[in-house]
Amino acid sequence: MSQAPGAQPSPPSVYHERQRLELCAVHALNNVLQQQLFSQEAADEICKRLAPDSRLNPHRSLLGTGNYDVNVIMAALQGLGLAAVWWDRRRPLSQLALPQVLGLILNLPSPVSLGLLSLPLRRRHWVALRQVDGVYYNLDSKLRAPEALGNEDGVRAFLAAALAQGLCEVLLVVTKEVEEKGCWLQTD
Repeated sequence: MSQAPGAQPSPPSVYHERQRLELCAVHALNNVLQQQLFSQEAADEICKRLAPDSRLNPHRSLLGTGNYDVNVIMAALQGLGLAAVWWDRRRPLSQLALPQVLGLILNLPSPVSLGLLSLPLRRRHWVALRQVDGVYYNLDSKLRAPEALGNEDGVRAFLAAALAQGLCEVLLVVTKEVEEKGCWLQTD
């Protein structure tokens, strides 16, 4: 089907889950994978596998509302045959081989608020970045819609700004093969 002259092509369909409870880790996983593969129940089951004899599970919120740690994210990805590789912030971002990376999951400090009142506290928040049809997107579940970051330069600029703020951790989501070969890193 052809478009009318001067018509803009329709934007790509980008999967984006919005924040619910403290489920940002679940949303980040689904957003980076571009489909709903994980639920709170699935994440809770991973927590139970990671600490089967623990009465108070160290991998999630005591309240049962989420707030999952990195171990849950890594186990979830491993269950799909994927891997999470920590990005060493001391490396220049120019060494990041983005074409080898399926997506990125960032752990950022996030302000705590009660309605319009901002509290002087910071919690941790998981955010997904992913390329869809040649465009990188910020798929933060706190955003109303995906935020286009542009090409590789745009995502590197976003990462540089996040890392410059400190207390930011970056996980590269890659295939097992890419992890084993280490080809997520450009060394030349």
